[in-house]
Amino acid sequence: MKIEAAIFDMDGVIINSEPLWEKAEKEVFASVGIKTTSKLSKLTKSMTTAEVTQFWYNIKPWTNKTLFEVENEVIDYVEFLVKKEGTAIIGIHQILRKLKANGIKLGLATNSPYRLISVVLKKLNIENYFDVVSSAEHEIKGKPDPAIYFTVARKLKTKPEYCIVFEDSLTGILAAKATGMKAIALLSENEIHCKKFEIADLIIRKFSDFKTKP
Repeated sequence: MKIEAAIFDMDGVIINSEPLWEKAEKEVFASVGIKTTSKLSKLTKSMTTAEVTQFWYNIKPWTNKTLFEVENEVIDYVEFLVKKEGTAIIGIHQILRKLKANGIKLGLATNSPYRLISVVLKKLNIENYFDVVSSAEHEIKGKPDPAIYFTVARKLKTKPEYCIVFEDSLTGILAAKATGMKAIALLSENEIHCKKFEIADLIIRKFSDFKTKP
């Protein structure tokens, strides 16, 4: 296929931030009387921060803080943790460099808040690679709604059918596929044989499995 652009999810694809989100949510939600569990946290993994906050509020409403305050406490804590201990997904620097060398435009599309994007890219020293970055907080709905991918394609001045997307979640893959983009699933060893991911156009265990020449 003709490839003009590659679009990356952020959490779990560019940065190993999911443990950081889990830690931040555990501590912040505990401050309002919510005990998070690993089982329920898996359900919130791909939600926007507003959706996550509403999710836990619906389970056990609190009264001492607004949802907005709690949401932003989580974001602030994640920002602190990214700066302190954030690490890159193995191979991300190499694939960004190779795609760029092949003339492929690069975009980032995440459900995370916009203000965390620059924090992550700066931490990993990859801010100069991306032509376009976008957060679903500026869309009516986050992934699996495809709006953010349509937005990034428009900003990159390319058609969806000429874009490939790197995702690590089913919601992200569904969002990409809904636009007509080719979805590449970056999965762990435990996930790689899960049937739910078979809708992806390609499944890889690591970035080096993807051949970057268009």
